[in-house]
Formats: sequence, structure tokens, C-alpha cells
Amino acid sequence: MNDLIISKKKPSYPISSKLNGYLTRYNRNIKLPIFYDDLLRFQGSIVVYDKDDNDTLWIRVYYNEFDRAEIDLSLKKVYTILHSDGNENTIPFLSVDAIDYCTFGNSKPFRIKVRNILNDNYTYFYIKRADASRVYGLELEHMLSPYNLNFLVYEDTLIEEHIAGIPGDEFIKNFLPKCDKTEKSQIAKEFVKFNERCMIRLLGDMRSYNYVIVPTHDFDHVVYKIRAIDFDQQSYEGKLNIYRPQFFKENLKMVELVSETFQKLSIDQYKIEERSILVKRLKSFHGRIDKLLDCMMEDVISKPENIDLLKGTIYQYTSDEVFLKCKSMGDILKQSLVFLTHNYENINPLKMR
Repeated sequence: MNDLIISKKKPSYPISSKLNGYLTRYNRNIKLPIFYDDLLRFQGSIVVYDKDDNDTLWIRVYYNEFDRAEIDLSLKKVYTILHSDGNENTIPFLSVDAIDYCTFGNSKPFRIKVRNILNDNYTYFYIKRADASRVYGLELEHMLSPYNLNFLVYEDTLIEEHIAGIPGDEFIKNFLPKCDKTEKSQIAKEFVKFNERCMIRLLGDMRSYNYVIVPTHDFDHVVYKIRAIDFDQQSYEGKLNIYRPQFFKENLKMVELVSETFQKLSIDQYKIEERSILVKRLKSFHGRIDKLLDCMMEDVISKPENIDLLKGTIYQYTSDEVFLKCKSMGDILKQSLVFLTHNYENINPLKMR
């Protein structure tokens, strides 16, 4: 499998006034007590290692005493806004146990660990620079995937909740070989559906470390689901295959699992199932997703050459000339969803492989 070449450094795109209005309307835009830049004032750091002493590419940062007290209080307030109604009565029972900074990737996020001191339960959330591509990706995931997402935006700062699960690369290496035949069949089915969902909604770069596997115990067996965790590459690249997880070498084991488990008719069946449920989600979020796409159509979130390449490739697959008239990534995504809605019952699965 030849690895796909994608942009090494995707530019960060600002939140437009129209997108900002959308976020305000749907309670995503809320005044926060801390900005991303505030966390950059750390005085030093130490490397964070995993249980096997491997470098995680995260560093644990520390601040001077005055800054730490102010930052801790602000982070606790953010936690109450993200996970509750902002009521500060619970703040005395919260502890900010760690602030980690990731030096890998485009977003360079901070990961905040907050613990309830009464019962030692803890959770994480992330603070990143607000990038329009990522915001569109989060909203589309919220509406078009089986999962709801909780995030907040304030000026140039983005707050994201933690998505729990086993990182895909770790699962493929350490857990997949131990799965029985039935579990592998179910995982293969989920990968087919995940692959289809990413392609249709133009979510790119779903290498194994950009999604998680979520196991859930259900009576006498375990159900596995696949969730994206990185939305940086929403509708940016021009190559269609970058929006198809099956073409990344990191996912080769998953692709082999699918080919070993299913015949072509089963794969086509699961693709049609995913398209059908995507159409149902589109209809249930009809007004909201139209408003999001209106923002996206007017926004600049990619390069002109990427737009031209992608719309030409999709035209080759669909023979629908409306794609050739698209002026933006938002245009392309909107027409893709319109095409899906109008044709999903009669799509030839052989044509869309």
C-alpha cells in the first residue's frame, strides 16, 4: 500500500463573523475566563511517558505560583461551563491535576486533567486555537455521526471535551490479534461504515492514531464502535482518497481484516446502510445543517487548487456537472450531501468504490 501524501502543515483559518453568529445561535460561543495564549506562559516542562516508558509526545507544563493559582481557577470554571451550567458551587471540590501540552501535529493542544477530590473521578478536556476547519468538523461530526460532541468557542480559543476510547494504532497492535472471529467481523463492519462516513462528509487524514475504538459490553458480547477524534482535516485536501481511511498504510490491518472477512456484496450492503442512515440524520438536522453549510460555502478553508482537484475527481465519479460549478469546499460538501439525499436508494455501489 502506497502512503498518501497530505499537507504537512495545514494553515489555521479564522472564525468568520457568519460562523461566529452560527455558533452563538446554537450555544457554542460562550465567554470563557481563559484563552489558549494564557496557557503558553508556562515556565518549564517534563516529558510525559506511557506505562511502557515510551515518549507520548506530550509534555507536562508548570507555571509560577501566581499564574498557577489564576490558571487553575479559570480552568475549573471552564470545566463547569463545559460539563454543567457554569454553577461555581462545585469549584471547591475540583482539582486541576495536570496541564499537558502536545508538541506534535497542527493544533498543539493543551490537555487538562480535572479531578473531583470527593471521589477521585477525573476527566479531561482540551484547549486549542480556534480553527474554522476544526469547528466545521466538530459540528458535522455532531450532526452526521452517531455521536454527540460538546465543545465551546470564544474568540480564538476552542474547548473540546475528551473522547474516550482505545487509540486506533494501539488497538490494532495490542487488542485486535486477541479478538475472536465474531468480534473481528463486527470491527470490520464498523470500519467499512466509518470509511464511508468519512468520505461522504469529507473528513480527511483518519490514520489509526486519529480515531479511537470504543468497546461496549452488551449482554454476552462486546460491541466495538469507531470514533474520529481529530477534525483538523475537514474539507481541506484536494485528493479524494485522503477522505477514505482505507488508503492509509496505518490502517492496512483493518483493510486486510475487511477483505478477509467479507465478500464484496456484504461490503456494498454496509456502505448502503451507512448512506441511508446519513440521509436520516441529514433530515433530522435539516435546518441546522443548512445554516452550517451556508457559513461553510462563504468561508475560505482550503486552497483554490485543492477545491479544483476535489470537485473534478467527484465529478468523475458522479457525472453530476453541478460539482464543476462549485466555488468552495462548502459548495462541494453541500452538493455531495444533496447528491446523497437524492440518489442513495439508487446508487450503484460499484460506482462509488
